Amino acid sequence: MRRTTLSREERTIEQTLLQGEYKNVSASTFDEVAQAIARRKKDAVISIRVNAQDLRHLKQKAKRLGIKYQTLLSELIHRVAV
Repeated sequence: MRRTTLSREERTIEQTLLQGEYKNVSASTFDEVAQAIARRKKDAVISIRVNAQDLRHLKQKAKRLGIKYQTLLSELIHRVAV
């Protein structure tokens, strides 16, 4: 039988689950979360030209926030679009 190796994040989730820190939620709350995740699904690809200095600043800001710059850009677009 093949042994599964968990990542650090997966081990943390497993430990948290075993310690009982996760709690059941109502079906309506679960549906709300599932719908929110579905709305955030990225299913389109774009290609744009931007000012090099703007891109450099965007990358620096993303690095300070500890996220990838594409994620930051996607979040900014989402905030403006909604």
